[in-house]
Amino acid sequence: MLKLTGKIQDYAWGDTSSIADLQDRTPSGQPEAEAWFGAHPSAPSATDEGPLDEVIAADPQGTVGEAGRLPFLVKLLAAARPLSIQAHPSIEQAREGFAREDAAGIPRDAAHRNYKDPNHKPEILIALTPFRAMAGFQPLEKTVALLDELAVPELADVRAMLDDGSVAVDKRLRSVLSGWLQLEDPEPVVDAVLERAAELDSPVARNLVFIGEAFPGDVGVLAALLLHHVELRPGQALFLPAGNVHAYLSGFGVEVMANSDNVLRGGLTSKHIDVDELENIVVFSPIDDPVLVSEVSGNRTDFPVPVDDFAVTRFEGEGSASVAGPAIVLAVAGEVQLGELVLSSGEAAFVAANDGEVEAQFSSADFFVVQTS
Repeated sequence: MLKLTGKIQDYAWGDTSSIADLQDRTPSGQPEAEAWFGAHPSAPSATDEGPLDEVIAADPQGTVGEAGRLPFLVKLLAAARPLSIQAHPSIEQAREGFAREDAAGIPRDAAHRNYKDPNHKPEILIALTPFRAMAGFQPLEKTVALLDELAVPELADVRAMLDDGSVAVDKRLRSVLSGWLQLEDPEPVVDAVLERAAELDSPVARNLVFIGEAFPGDVGVLAALLLHHVELRPGQALFLPAGNVHAYLSGFGVEVMANSDNVLRGGLTSKHIDVDELENIVVFSPIDDPVLVSEVSGNRTDFPVPVDDFAVTRFEGEGSASVAGPAIVLAVAGEVQLGELVLSSGEAAFVAANDGEVEAQFSSADFFVVQTS
């Protein structure tokens, strides 16, 4: 077993204190958006034996077993401002896109590169504080009702298009989102939406104003009209499969994903946007409810996800648990005795495949175990 030092990512949307407070250290004064615990080559965790990706590469069989690599990445995520409107590719799309951009000679660290690796990026976000997000297309009747409430004349044509039952739902969604993302000057209609939202008192209207204050004139404000707006209570989770359009707005949580950094963006960002490629990977289908139903049994909560890359379990209170590697254990409160290691709040450890079954003993603690499913 190896204790991990997470790599802090200072993205501009991060808050300045949540991660530091959890780790009981003085905040740096700069945004600390994420702490990465894992072996992704762009930001591997440090260990006493070197970067975790190099430790695994030196003994793949002993560290991660038959998988040959660590298939997941664990993060603390602290958002003070909206993240980009985004979606992630399926594994087939990622492999094809990665090979295509390699063949085109695009450097893998280029800012305009879409595919940083040949892997998909399904992910789960588990809230540690109240957490606001937008996730998945809401049923069209809900968007039509929202447009009726806003009553913005500039959106009358869009409202009619979304309400046209003679056209397939996916085609209506694609047409509207594509049209918005390709507007040469979205500012007039965005301003009209925000002016009206400021007059309303609803969670969605407040989110629109919040987004507009962070990104004036940005087309992401319009895309937000199509999405579910949710506020997770602490302990609730979102699962985001391939092709799901989403954006986190604010809050602090634990994020687990397949070991990938592939993101296609459509707005609310200063980073590279590729509208055509985003449209290629988006699944234009409404979903009923993006909030994941967890399974609670005593001091254990399981978050069932339909992927093989990772399984996430949370333990709270007092007891013991068996951990089989490859796994990452992340403490978020109290102390966990993990074999010979002691993990305090904000600390993590890697349990290797050849460590066998390791017992975690805990009292008044809160921690996550991430393993392959």
